[in-house]
Amino acid sequence: MATSAPHNPPFRAEHVGSLLRPPELLKARAENEAGRLSAAELRKLEDDFIRKVVAFQEDVGLQSITDGEYRRGVFYTDFVCRGLGGASVYYEIDRMFFIDDKGSKIAVPLLKIHDRLRWQAPVHADEFKFTQSLTKRTVKMTLPSPTSVYSVDGGNVNREVYPDLALLRADVVDAYRKELPALAAAGCRYVQIDEVPIAMYCDPKRREQISRSGIDPNKVLFDVFPNLINDALADRPKSIHVAMHLCRGNNQSGWLTEGGYDPVAEMLFNQINVDSYLMEYDTERAGTFEPLRFVPKNKSVVLGIVSSKLPQLESKDALKRRIDQAAKYIDLDQLGLSPQCGFASTAPGNKLTPDQQKAKLQLVVEVAREVWG
Repeated sequence: MATSAPHNPPFRAEHVGSLLRPPELLKARAENEAGRLSAAELRKLEDDFIRKVVAFQEDVGLQSITDGEYRRGVFYTDFVCRGLGGASVYYEIDRMFFIDDKGSKIAVPLLKIHDRLRWQAPVHADEFKFTQSLTKRTVKMTLPSPTSVYSVDGGNVNREVYPDLALLRADVVDAYRKELPALAAAGCRYVQIDEVPIAMYCDPKRREQISRSGIDPNKVLFDVFPNLINDALADRPKSIHVAMHLCRGNNQSGWLTEGGYDPVAEMLFNQINVDSYLMEYDTERAGTFEPLRFVPKNKSVVLGIVSSKLPQLESKDALKRRIDQAAKYIDLDQLGLSPQCGFASTAPGNKLTPDQQKAKLQLVVEVAREVWG
């Protein structure tokens, strides 16, 4: 086991993956969905804009590069709906919703599983290869966490197809055990899994909600989730660094849940077999840095203390003070810096301008350079 935390990847200056889509790309996607633009024409436009967004990231000074998630509508649904089939997206706003800084409610995109989920061919390998052909830097591929695909209560699952949720679990695990080697074979060495349910269960209201449905939230948190993730990652090639991004919801500058990492920290950092973590810490909703005391010496944590939701630019001094606060609980050498989430986890994107997005990313790079060299 390594005795020191890796930083190549994750890098001292990171970003979570998605970047604001150009209006022309959003329009083209709408035209494609309406049947007025072919898939080939849309793909060509995506390629052109990905070339530009890769150059943008290099210009800003980032070392880990993504395609901006420009080929996706929602950060996690493409892997399932397009890649595995058997699922579609529906929108919920009554039982669950995002809230923006003005208190407005925004619908949540959720999965409806109506058929078997089957991995039949690499889902994102070609996308990785295209992005890697554009840069000499490290390309990061983002995948939803297995917990975002699996259904704890089966409420969104066709029970004729999956009468036993153990079968759904097996299909989910199988998909990751095949996709990760496919990405490695394509040359990928950095994968980020985006973990929402564990962060959601940090919220006492969510735990109470799941309890009312007759499910033990502690069993889900400390047995179902970690074992599912570890089983899904069991066959991953040693050449791939797996990072986990913890997310409390990110849609058009709205958030979904709140609560510090205290209830899950020891399990999160010591039972789940990932190499590093990108942690949301942009507001008081995420609690204190104290849970970082559970991070083992061979793992690294990227502090998401720059907001990707709000346009105001943080001050360098304020960010450095927060890094110093975190370093009271974890060695400074184990830390990096990033925005708390992507800038466009869903296609419409957060309520920032491209210039504000650029300023945020430049700030991350500059502060990381000043703190760690």
